[in-house]
Amino acid sequence: MGLEEEIEDIREEIANTPYNKSTEGHIGRLKAKLAELKEKLENQSSAGGGQGYAVEKTGDATVALVGFPSVGKSTLINALTNADSETGEYEFTTLDVNPGMLKYKGANIQILDVPGLIEGAAGGRGGGKEVLSVVRTADLVVFMLSVFEIERYERLCEELYNNKIRLDTTPPNLSIKKKGKGGINVTKSDSVDLDEDTIKGILREHGFVNAEVTLRGETTIDELIDGIMENRVYLPSIVAVNKADLIDKDYLPTVEENLRDVGLDPDEVTFISAEAEKGLDSLKEEVWDALGLIRVYMDKPGRGVDYEEPLVLHEGENTIDDAIHKLGAKLDERFRFARVSGPSAKHDDQQVGRDHELADEDVLRIIAQR
Repeated sequence: MGLEEEIEDIREEIANTPYNKSTEGHIGRLKAKLAELKEKLENQSSAGGGQGYAVEKTGDATVALVGFPSVGKSTLINALTNADSETGEYEFTTLDVNPGMLKYKGANIQILDVPGLIEGAAGGRGGGKEVLSVVRTADLVVFMLSVFEIERYERLCEELYNNKIRLDTTPPNLSIKKKGKGGINVTKSDSVDLDEDTIKGILREHGFVNAEVTLRGETTIDELIDGIMENRVYLPSIVAVNKADLIDKDYLPTVEENLRDVGLDPDEVTFISAEAEKGLDSLKEEVWDALGLIRVYMDKPGRGVDYEEPLVLHEGENTIDDAIHKLGAKLDERFRFARVSGPSAKHDDQQVGRDHELADEDVLRIIAQR
């Protein structure tokens, strides 16, 4: 039996097995085996090589525009950035990945107009694997939907999920330490609903024989497998609904109902018209918020505070130490202390060390050895 047939058999068995506490362990082992077989099949498929999309990441952050063909991505990126992407009312207009640079609030945000996905992209249709490999390198996914095809959102999410992209979530709180003997020992918090034997069975399917395992937080079988595989990418996402200028007020309730049907809150998506360049300011702000960027204005010796070109950091990577590393290795070696004014400071010109966390629109002065 080939890998594809074995994968299909396991999928069918999972689908035909009702999930409950008595079957949890069995389903867990099946899903773990399925993940390993899919990984093996993918490695075999990619062994022959193939043409990918090599896009150099530049700027302060990278955004991937994801949507089916002819939804208007090229028109949008041309309106937002300095890109020049061919557009047209037919499928596969965008034949390569077109990067453009959005300049917003002093930050340089690279936006990638990737070729339109088609169903089955994660399986290789339409060069989908190459496209999805570019999406995996981004800092944010912007789904672009036509106001008349909201239902395609679910297919887009599925394609990304099948390519190991996990949206709007975080990795499981999982620690695995291999050991020489003693089997598998599991320590889990009260919030973990998975049975200990289920956890052990999943780990054994992934080749663990002796290990100390700690699991915390609400975790599903699929999330546990994701944590064990260690090749999943976790990205935030937002949704832009295009061609909103083409609908009348009477059709708006239908659009909102369609959004709810696919799990989207109408108040949390951004309605735009790429062609008419409407709603783009709101979309830029949504992108900024979702990326979690922080502007730090540098107080430069003899030149004062530079408010035109701030140092841009990411939330979670916003300490003085992070700022120093972005500014350059030589400054790292000469650093003595820093002075900060602004939202993160207790007072103007507060003296701080490397572990101080900066906030948006802080003013920073680095004191370095000569």
